[in-house]
Amino acid sequence: MRLDGKRVLITGTGSPGGQGAMVQAIFAREGARIVGCDIQPGAAEATAAALREEGYNVTGYTVDLADPAAAEQWIEDGATALDGIDVLYNNAARAAFGPFAEMTLETWRDVIHNELDIVFHTTRPAWRHLQQARGASVINTASMSGVRGIAPLGQAAHAAAKGGVIGLTKTLAAEGAADGIRVNAISPGLVKTPSTDKFVGDELRAFQMNMHLIRRPGTGEDIAYLAVYLASDESSWVTGQNYSIDGGVTAGFR
Repeated sequence: MRLDGKRVLITGTGSPGGQGAMVQAIFAREGARIVGCDIQPGAAEATAAALREEGYNVTGYTVDLADPAAAEQWIEDGATALDGIDVLYNNAARAAFGPFAEMTLETWRDVIHNELDIVFHTTRPAWRHLQQARGASVINTASMSGVRGIAPLGQAAHAAAKGGVIGLTKTLAAEGAADGIRVNAISPGLVKTPSTDKFVGDELRAFQMNMHLIRRPGTGEDIAYLAVYLASDESSWVTGQNYSIDGGVTAGFR
């Protein structure tokens, strides 16, 4: 029960097998009370209902976080339901990939909006609730793409957005320190989820696996246990950090 009594909001909880749904399940089993959301109609409600059947305190809502008003309403509804916020986990994102020479301004702006702006859309209205918690934690999902360039991935917009998430994480850690708000980021490598399976074919998956020191894709569970640490009081002296959890991609080659 490492998160016993923690009041947690998690974005992107609707895809079974996805990082958000796995984090939600493990957080619940560690004692957290959770409000989740997802853009897929009924999806967050479904994953929450499955956990409630196991006896856990989890609720889900359909929310388009690209709409700042909808994101703020979800934050306020979640804070009301939980009587405050101890942990905000910004997991949701919607990426697009392609060679930079062929990238349109529309695609660029769409990725920045759905991977970087949405972190602002949730964190800004949550900030006053986090200040009141005195010991809150914000966890942002970044990416290995935010720390190293990889040409075949066609990741220019994605890398820019996730690099922005890492920079925002460090600044919010500095601004939040006086109020006891810790802010950290998790930068996964290739994690096998329904979302990544849409973008990564066999050839690109093989290319990425050859970059890993540990030659397997990550799982939602791999990410979730690092997130438990960052959400818990065990990490009370940890803030402003970006944790690469990528099978060793950013460490070197073998």
